[in-house]
Amino acid sequence: MSKLTVYDMKGASIGDFDFSDELIVLDRGAQAVQDMVVAHMANKRAGTASTLTKGEVHGSGKKPWRQKGTGRARAGYRQSPVWRGGAVVFGPRPRDYGKKINRKVARLALQRAFSEKVDSGSIKILDALEMAEPKTRHFVELLKSLEITGPALFVVDTLDANVALAARNVPRIELVRASDVNVYQLLRYPTVVISRAAMAGIQKRLGAQTEGEA
Repeated sequence: MSKLTVYDMKGASIGDFDFSDELIVLDRGAQAVQDMVVAHMANKRAGTASTLTKGEVHGSGKKPWRQKGTGRARAGYRQSPVWRGGAVVFGPRPRDYGKKINRKVARLALQRAFSEKVDSGSIKILDALEMAEPKTRHFVELLKSLEITGPALFVVDTLDANVALAARNVPRIELVRASDVNVYQLLRYPTVVISRAAMAGIQKRLGAQTEGEA
């Protein structure tokens, strides 16, 4: 069992959280992490860039001038790509950049990313993340008590309205549910704060097995 220190809202250590060593994966999964990050960034792309083909550029099919005798190059239509305001050749068109990752690879990537955080001591367990008022200063006080000075990811079991409102104006802080946290977020933030209730959800995701798996 790996022991993670549990803190209260005032930053005082109140015990340890036992994290199963069976869920720690450090000898494999590097490629899975790479694949998940690439897929995550690709899935965020809108893919809406679009240019007009010659069939979409407004204009008639009238020939700009006669074929011969003008001394100018022959021209057949005003929508030609060689003209200003004409079509674009091989320009971007709407497309889906999304990539699919199977469940086994996704779970392995999450295990590896989370294991690295555990191994480096970058995870802090919070006994409970609750606030009576949606005040930003209360959240800033929490960061000071936990000695967090840089970017941090807060993982909770359920999103409390007061906590969400208190955290939204604090720069370089992200709040996410345990059921939604992904590999990219774990890698992006040097410090990860997880509520004790959220750890149950994290462990379930790390150790869950699909039907038919050994």
